[in-house]
Amino acid sequence: MADSYNISRTFGNQTVAETERTRLIRRVFQSVAPRYDLMNDLMSFGIHRWWKRRLAEAACVQAGQCVLDLAGGTGDVARLMSGKGAQVMVCDPSLAMMAQGRLRGLDELSWLAGIGERIPLADNSVDTLTISFGIRNVTHLEAALAEILRVLKPGGRFLCLEFSRPWAPIRPFYDFFSFHAIPRLGAWVGRDPEAYTYLVESIRRFPDQQEMAGMMRQAGFAEVGFVNFSFGIACLHRGCKPHACTVA
Repeated sequence: MADSYNISRTFGNQTVAETERTRLIRRVFQSVAPRYDLMNDLMSFGIHRWWKRRLAEAACVQAGQCVLDLAGGTGDVARLMSGKGAQVMVCDPSLAMMAQGRLRGLDELSWLAGIGERIPLADNSVDTLTISFGIRNVTHLEAALAEILRVLKPGGRFLCLEFSRPWAPIRPFYDFFSFHAIPRLGAWVGRDPEAYTYLVESIRRFPDQQEMAGMMRQAGFAEVGFVNFSFGIACLHRGCKPHACTVA
């Protein structure tokens, strides 16, 4: 995965200034917000819901905990973790995405505007932090990992669900579907083919399984590991803030 770490000046396969990357990504999610969850169903044949359920199960949310779903968008993952007596929050830079979640009456969730590089929470305040298909959209990946570590309590758990590098035998079929079918779906249903072209291209720019695990260790996470879903199309990365750390 060429140039995996250097995403701060990219927008898909384009080279752009850092500030332009941030602006363009905001525009993408502003555009696709009303149809984002429907497009996820179509693009993944609904499998993304199973991946997200696995993430929510791995979070092992318990009463009294503080749980943050970073880049939580419409709150679909946060909803899966709610109702267990924990404080569950969504933090996302896109007000349009969170507005779609609020329309669904998810009153048990708290909603915060914020980016991965500057999470609006205190040090050592979060028991579990999750992020699904959002970390590749930050501008500074290393800074976001440092910020996640900052807000976690000692022993707090980090769970990151993200697209990754699929197994070699299925890669040609996956690439064909990604680069040909998804932009057409984006034009037909999402009404923004360029946005979905970016989302596909951004997957290829993101670190693969081993690279991401290495970045997490370098950032200071302990007990780092990952498990592949659907032949490596998606991957659940796990780690925790050192001291009294247990990862299921």
